[in-house]
Amino acid sequence: MGRFDLDDALKEEIRSAVLGDGFMKLVQSVRRGGSTFRISLRPVSMSGRRVFQAESVDGGSAPQVKNLNPDDVAGALEEIISQPGARDMHVMTSGGDIHIRVTKKGHVLKSRSAPMNRDVKAMPHDRVKNTPLTSFDSTTLLKAISIADGNGAVRASMRGKYDQVNEFLKSVGETLERGADGKPACKGRFTVVDCGCGKAYLTIALWHYLTLALGMEDVKVIGVDRRADVIESARKTVSSLDLDGKIEFTVSELSQFNVDKADMVVSLHACDTATDEALAKGVEWKAKYILSAPCCQHELNKTVKPEGVFAGLLRHSILRERLCDILTDAFRAQIMRILGFRTQVVEFVSSEATSRNVMIKCVYGVKSGQSQAVGEYLELRDWWKVTPWLETRLGAMLSKHLGKFV
Repeated sequence: MGRFDLDDALKEEIRSAVLGDGFMKLVQSVRRGGSTFRISLRPVSMSGRRVFQAESVDGGSAPQVKNLNPDDVAGALEEIISQPGARDMHVMTSGGDIHIRVTKKGHVLKSRSAPMNRDVKAMPHDRVKNTPLTSFDSTTLLKAISIADGNGAVRASMRGKYDQVNEFLKSVGETLERGADGKPACKGRFTVVDCGCGKAYLTIALWHYLTLALGMEDVKVIGVDRRADVIESARKTVSSLDLDGKIEFTVSELSQFNVDKADMVVSLHACDTATDEALAKGVEWKAKYILSAPCCQHELNKTVKPEGVFAGLLRHSILRERLCDILTDAFRAQIMRILGFRTQVVEFVSSEATSRNVMIKCVYGVKSGQSQAVGEYLELRDWWKVTPWLETRLGAMLSKHLGKFV
């Protein structure tokens, strides 16, 4: 029996599950040589008959799809079972799920869901387009970060967080520039810093999405948070997923943290000026991509004066808060434009998932200090008679642009 081989009893259990009447889907991801080979097998309905569809993705290559007659499935299954290397396999049936994980050291870890009674239906050959967290086998990930329960189902209490992470990943995929082959255009290691990572739902999901779904071969994700307890928990999660060295965490105030290189900087609901600090760090680290979903914004609320035509509006705390949210994000977007980023402010997720559903998306690559961007910023700033915190934080970089118009 080889280092990565499954024992005979487990192989027979897999065969019985896949070749039996209640089979729904099998997904296996094999990690080898710095890349991932993924294959899935599921029953589909084609021209009124039941066949099996096998879809494989090797690294960042385009998916290869093959339809198999029932008589050919047993042979294909044996190839899947005999694949060498560290891997994850998830088998779903009407009666329950089997999850198998083979570590780099050859340890075989098995878990089974509670008994189920699900309907089995051969899905149409043409499926709905995958979302980020369904474009690869995310069951192990979602269980590890406690978004999914032991059966792999998303917890009702975590549905909002699941949607936030899913849609944030979608924005990442849409923002990354692509080469002629459709793959993300990057050379060498791609480093992502998650500023204010908290419990690291997004941090850990990012690594999986970039590598398993987008086929990026050398990705490092760094999570930064000032709370030692959440960082310790995140480190344990990463170790359980056998991803030490690929995902790292640091306990630090963001203002005190630095890296030599960052290709992408993200922040999901960093509180108040922590969002500004994340944007500023992205600028200073010369990150190509910066994606930030702000949270509460109190700084501007302290300085905007309830006078003039907006006095009646600013007198009411809820309206004042919402107006200051909008103004703060408008100032942030304008400053990023001045510093050479193509910038969009978008709604990245439904308000049902979170009321904090605005994202600032920045991609570096235009001339900095353009007169229109500077003029619009100064006119807005001076009308409100405020100095945004991000301007103060990036004063040295902004002064050479703003000084020309003063």
